Amino acid sequence: MAKTDIARRVYNHTWKLDPIVRSLLDTDFYKLLMLQMIWGMYPKVDAIFTLINRTTSVRLADEIDEQELRDQLDHARTLRFSKKEMIWLGGNNFYGRKQIFEPEFLAWLEGFRLPDYELTRRDGQYELSFPGPWMYTTLWEIPALAIINELRSRAAMRSFGPFALDVLYARAKAKMWAKTERLKALPGIRISDFGTRRRHSFLWQRWCVEALKEGIGDAFTGTSNVLLAMDNDLEALGTNAHELPMVFAALANSEEEMREAPYRVLQDWQRYYGGNLLIVLPDTFGTAAFLRDAPDWIADWTGFRPDSAPPIEGGEKILSWWREKGKDPKQKLLIFSDGLEVETIEETYRHFRGKVRMSFGWGTNLTNDFEGCAPTETKSLDAISLVCKVSEANGRPAVKLSDNPAKATGDEKEIKRYLRIFGEKGRVEQLVKV
Repeated sequence: MAKTDIARRVYNHTWKLDPIVRSLLDTDFYKLLMLQMIWGMYPKVDAIFTLINRTTSVRLADEIDEQELRDQLDHARTLRFSKKEMIWLGGNNFYGRKQIFEPEFLAWLEGFRLPDYELTRRDGQYELSFPGPWMYTTLWEIPALAIINELRSRAAMRSFGPFALDVLYARAKAKMWAKTERLKALPGIRISDFGTRRRHSFLWQRWCVEALKEGIGDAFTGTSNVLLAMDNDLEALGTNAHELPMVFAALANSEEEMREAPYRVLQDWQRYYGGNLLIVLPDTFGTAAFLRDAPDWIADWTGFRPDSAPPIEGGEKILSWWREKGKDPKQKLLIFSDGLEVETIEETYRHFRGKVRMSFGWGTNLTNDFEGCAPTETKSLDAISLVCKVSEANGRPAVKLSDNPAKATGDEKEIKRYLRIFGEKGRVEQLVKV
């Protein structure tokens, strides 16, 4: 397959709208899995998703033109799932299962359209939110983040000439390939692409995925990006995310129901999915609180995805919990996915090798590492920590505590209330770069 000359494409594009999101499949696989459950079990729940820029030093509204942002968001709202995409979703095997998506759900998905958005500017930042039924607003998270990150990249490169762009991408490719060579040296390593949300651009993510496929061979297990999985004959990977327990806790009518929310989510998930999809994400309200109150049946699940504690420390706590429950960690799976860089992957791999099965979901530092690559000094190509989280469910505030207080989201008063209910044990503040 002929490779796109990304530098030439970036320099030459003169058409009015160069779409960032080209397909509704240009999203993370866990979004579609969660959507099916939301559609099937919670069609009457409303949920607002809100953009949060944790890198407050970057003034997004000063870097990104508002009309360009609106044009891209409006374009995403015109997209529908194509016939080819629907056939692929309905007929493909995912996680070794045929027809993971129910025919009734796929029939509904065929007419899916992203709902409207609300956009204003305040103090150099965009206030962007997506109100409406949960089963519609949930699919805004990934395209919204991809749009803002790519518009920021485009703005940063606007003044670059063709040779400067050539050098930029040549350096970024060499940097990424050097990482690939280091990973290839780790026997039995399992790496997947989790980089859609904060990618430099769609074309760059595609290059990184194709490079990994060639560079590390069978050690590359797939991508969370559904469109790239379809186009490159790769496994589409992903399970569930923080939004599920966040919504369940927000809807709870008592403190007891709130404490039960993370486990109710898993019960519902188990009704829909099984096997390798039984992966626990424990840190929404703190991993220590989750493990303290977790029912025994959760120890039978395939594995955990520790997402905000330091990987070695967080992984060891889960291994200890499995042992307490009489389970052999060597039969279990840990999926590491929080801000991974090659050094972290190498260190974590060496620590846990032989103790547990493990896999690494490599995100921002795979698909958006341009630090030091520009011919002229600029910070505007550096990745930032941008998220789009549930902020309300049926009019009630939603909260994420995390194992890292710097990653907590929600109203301060509500965060304090949640901390009183779930406790603060095990939460350690760490710098959030991406």
